[in-house]
Amino acid sequence: MAAENVIKQCVEVLERIMSDDTVPRNIRRSAESVKSTLLNEEDSEAVRAASAISILDEISNDPNIPLHTRTLIWNVASQLETVPIG
Repeated sequence: MAAENVIKQCVEVLERIMSDDTVPRNIRRSAESVKSTLLNEEDSEAVRAASAISILDEISNDPNIPLHTRTLIWNVASQLETVPIG
């Protein structure tokens, strides 16, 4: 799958997380930060994916994150790991 499609799908999942009121506010804010990282066209797709994975890794370790949200975040990170480097 093309990197831009992967990024687009990940942004859609992040938007779902951001609009979920059961998710703590700090996690929703972090999801928004990941979304803006992914949509920043100044960086290459590989750099955006790597930066996003780093933030997602931090979020997934938050003890307050609901289980279903943690699973979504892991899925997004896995998807982003398929973005080719270079």
